[in-house]
Amino acid sequence: METLRKLEILADAAKYDASCASSGAGKRDSKKSGGIGSTEGAGICHSYTPDGRCVSLLKILLTNFCIYDCAYCVNRVSSNVPRARFRVAEVVALTLDFYKRNYIEGLFLSSGIIRSADYTMEHMVEVARQLREEHRYAGYIHLKTIPEASPELLAAAGRYADRLSINVELPTEAGLAAFAPEKTMPTIRGAMGELRWRIEESREERARPARVAAPDRSAQKRAPRFAPAGQSTQMIVGADGASDRDILTTSDQLYGNYHMRRVYYSAFSPIPDASKALPLQPPPLQREHRLYQADWLLRFYGYGIEEITDTTQDGMLDLDIDPKMAWALRHPEQFPVDLNLAPKELLLRVPGLGVRNVKRVLMARRHGRLRVADVARLRAPMRKLLPFVQLLDHHPHRRLDDPASLRASLAPPPRQGSLFGESLAS
Repeated sequence: METLRKLEILADAAKYDASCASSGAGKRDSKKSGGIGSTEGAGICHSYTPDGRCVSLLKILLTNFCIYDCAYCVNRVSSNVPRARFRVAEVVALTLDFYKRNYIEGLFLSSGIIRSADYTMEHMVEVARQLREEHRYAGYIHLKTIPEASPELLAAAGRYADRLSINVELPTEAGLAAFAPEKTMPTIRGAMGELRWRIEESREERARPARVAAPDRSAQKRAPRFAPAGQSTQMIVGADGASDRDILTTSDQLYGNYHMRRVYYSAFSPIPDASKALPLQPPPLQREHRLYQADWLLRFYGYGIEEITDTTQDGMLDLDIDPKMAWALRHPEQFPVDLNLAPKELLLRVPGLGVRNVKRVLMARRHGRLRVADVARLRAPMRKLLPFVQLLDHHPHRRLDDPASLRASLAPPPRQGSLFGESLAS
């Protein structure tokens, strides 16, 4: 099969994986190493998918052949789709060629399982090894690791890749057993724990020489890096009956127990030759967006799971308004917040105030009491903000006494297909 036809099949098969961001990679520059590629600097040509996601990686599968039969996967063994497989040399050549043409900033490589987990993982690691050692490639590499692979192969993957990811797939063990019978939650969590241990050990070892005095600093060799951009994972939303509370509870555990850099949420979408076990209709895309907003509240705003999902809607997030606004409307007794006196923790609870603007408010009020005009200069969404705050020249009076009416005035009009009209950090 021609390489271009393989690329068409295997790039299309990889589109369902959302956990491919390149944030957090260490800085490397080919000008210093004498090789090729970089994880910094300008000159990267980005493209965008129809739903607004930025794509700047060569995102492909090594193969879409697979011996597993996960119901939600287009590449499962029982799926009737065209199959293709790259050789290691083809992936290496494509990555280098695309980078030289300024199409990409790095490689995201995943794969179906062929023969065995170890056999597949060996080929993926060999792609990364050849790029790093034989071509001195300094660009970004993200490998989707296979939890059933041996610890030695996971260790080798981390030596060459900037980021590793293992998809947890579904938030509950029952859902995984029903839709992905060959996969088990203990195996997935065990591999995540292995990666966390190796990442932390590498960081500690690399930091140690800087604190040790030595006559000849140049003689000291730093420990090899291991996946410096950490690990990430992905959950499918809407394929099983898990609620948003179930999904966010699993995410919270992954962040706490495995120091996950990101949990990605991928709304289930109908796939060719779909399994009868799957729902006929996909979930609203707005549900995926609300989960990302709730994830942001967990990580950066100090919210707990019980606060975000404190509703009577069976653990589901409100699709009409963002979860931060929903919490504020359920707790009018917490407002209005005096922007001139409130501590940082309370300011972060104000709808319309993101982390950056909270810092600006704290800095600005050192020099005087804030008025409406001062806050407007922060370019904060005043329509969303003003009903919940008190300023020197503003008080929301009795608007908070009628949360239903306030909600109706603040809820955005329904829009078709738009996920990115509201900021994650507001």
